[in-house]
Amino acid sequence: MQRILAHMGEPTEPPPIASARGPPGWDDAPEPAPDWDLLQQPESDFEFDQRIAW
Repeated sequence: MQRILAHMGEPTEPPPIASARGPPGWDDAPEPAPDWDLLQQPESDFEFDQRIAW
């Protein structure tokens, strides 16, 4: 397989695996968390039927 990849000009070794990230730093944020309710999308003016009719 390595010979085929080398002939095609592709790398013969897999890329290195990056280390995992830590959790987000939300607990350390200096400002208060945003009010997520204010960021919601407004409700639609019409009712949309999402059922599938086959």
